[in-house]
Amino acid sequence: MDRQAVLAALDEQIRRGATDPDSRIERDHHVIRYRAGDGGWNGVVWSDLDESNADEVIAEQIRQLADAAGPWEWKHFSYDRPPDLPDRLVAAGFAREPDETMVVAEIADLDLDVPPPEGIELRPVAGDRDVAALVAVHDEVFGGDHASTGRAILAGLAHEPTTVAGVVAWAGDTPVCAARVEFYLGTDFASLWGGGTLPEWRGRGVFRAVVAYRAALAAERGFRYLQVDASDDSRPILERLGFVVLATTTPFTYPGGSASG
Repeated sequence: MDRQAVLAALDEQIRRGATDPDSRIERDHHVIRYRAGDGGWNGVVWSDLDESNADEVIAEQIRQLADAAGPWEWKHFSYDRPPDLPDRLVAAGFAREPDETMVVAEIADLDLDVPPPEGIELRPVAGDRDVAALVAVHDEVFGGDHASTGRAILAGLAHEPTTVAGVVAWAGDTPVCAARVEFYLGTDFASLWGGGTLPEWRGRGVFRAVVAYRAALAAERGFRYLQVDASDDSRPILERLGFVVLATTTPFTYPGGSASG
């Protein structure tokens, strides 16, 4: 894989060029913002700044998103400029969240024949009950309330063509792992999200099977690459499967709602 070429394609197609039918995308000269209703994701996905304008543009984004219903995010990539942008975001009132590693694989290079371990059945997310199971797993594994993720999945399933697919791994009547794949229509990329597995089921190959399941769905849709913002737990597994590291991503969150600029 030509890492620089893939990174340039991802930057152009996903950060700068992708569309989202469930969000309003606002393009200013220096940034691109997403605005989503009903608890969806709000924030800055791309920026082109330098030392002379970074603080001014940051302050403007705080003003622009002052009406956000809850916290919003500035998604920082390790190659974004200026180099001290993370420090400037913190100084402006953002909270730095844990770093994640952005990994990408060419789907044609992946082994998609990965059956789930004995006693596990992978079922597609097709409606409200499946979404409820997925959200319950996310709530237990990651903590917090993931109802907004469920609503976003239902919205994506309603589109034609669909912009998302979900999967839940079941041990009998118990959901033990849940994840989704998002399809960026008109691009070469699909993206994997979730993949949380209950502690007692880790280390048995459930996560690996769920990755392969979603990769196969992306392959059927004609996508070339899979992208993941990987945690420290999932990164080694993904690298063993053939994913390569392209960058580090860091969410910076702002309280929203009552922001002042």
